[in-house]
Amino acid sequence: MMSQDLKTLLGEVIEKQKAELWKISDEIFDFAEISGEEYKSMQLLTDYLEKAGFTVERGIALDTAFKATWDNRAVQKDSGENGEVPVLGILVEYDALEGIGHACGHHLQGPAGIGAAVAIKEVMKDYACKLVVYGTPAEETLGGKIVMLDAGYMKELDLALMSHGSPNTAVDEKCMALENFVVTFHGIKSHAAISPEEGRSALDAALLSFHAIEMLREHVKDDTRMHYTIRNAGGPPNVVPDLAVAEYTLRSYSTDYLNTVVERFYNILKGAALMTDTTYEIQRDLPFKSKIVCHKVNDLLMKNAAYENAPSIAPPRKKTGSTDFGNVLYEVPGSCIRIAFTDPDAQPHSEEYLKAGKSEAAHEAIIYSAKIMADSLCDVLVKPELLAQIREEFQAAKNKTI
Repeated sequence: MMSQDLKTLLGEVIEKQKAELWKISDEIFDFAEISGEEYKSMQLLTDYLEKAGFTVERGIALDTAFKATWDNRAVQKDSGENGEVPVLGILVEYDALEGIGHACGHHLQGPAGIGAAVAIKEVMKDYACKLVVYGTPAEETLGGKIVMLDAGYMKELDLALMSHGSPNTAVDEKCMALENFVVTFHGIKSHAAISPEEGRSALDAALLSFHAIEMLREHVKDDTRMHYTIRNAGGPPNVVPDLAVAEYTLRSYSTDYLNTVVERFYNILKGAALMTDTTYEIQRDLPFKSKIVCHKVNDLLMKNAAYENAPSIAPPRKKTGSTDFGNVLYEVPGSCIRIAFTDPDAQPHSEEYLKAGKSEAAHEAIIYSAKIMADSLCDVLVKPELLAQIREEFQAAKNKTI
């Protein structure tokens, strides 16, 4: 059967599911479960996949993470053919933002992903593959995919696809590596008027570190971003504070370059403590990596976005933030298709995103996302040489990066 005919069938299967997919999306939106607490959202998605014939594992690496598999490798043995069978992945997020809810559109991802997966299972039965849907919680805080990767998940994938709500339909060319630190400085408390000489100010250490970061800005690459804030200043002004807590975020579009900035940051902390005769403790969060871009996957997704007449098609995004999907794309080739569902000027984590969460445009974005991902998986199954080219490009880019 021709690829276009298969895509027509895939679209029909997705259209038949749309009422259920919209209902699941709206329910996840209403749950508004924050990172690590997405139990009801996970249950909705996994129940749907289990009912559709997927083998489901819940609570992998994290309590609210899951792995759902459809293994169609037996069709190769039945046909007497030999060769490597592709392992194709669809990743979905479903965590909300604390205090505001689903203002980043994560409630759309699960329904889009399961809709695409069920369509592939129903239509592509003659093609040997293993299809895996990974539920990846806690993207907004912990970086759940990093924990899952460390536990060995997702590394088996030959291709990883995701979708995300957006002001425009586009793909990303890069994302920012990110390192986040919470530093607690310890000094000696004393009365600031009566015995200031006995005190050692933890707050002074934090302030000196901030000043040093400002000096460092002149001597780093243009794409480097450095942010900081005080979480605990230590107390009233008439007491030399014996404790101060500061948080720092460092970013770059290059994981390797960010590592060098982190080393310089460590020296800043040492210097600030030395100058103030204080000590400090560092809490380092899980590091977010910059992805290895695979242009062939980006092109494939955008070609199918055009085929499906997706709304507001735009060029690839040049500036992006940080995501734990970057860590996945440091290990395996893939990409995320962003589908328009909000005003073109809307920003993630905003009231505009929240207000559009149950709109007709949001519902349609689920269907577009599902079709584009299903079409793209269809292409690599029908044309095995395409997946070979993707692997070759990814490996060459990874070798160059590392």
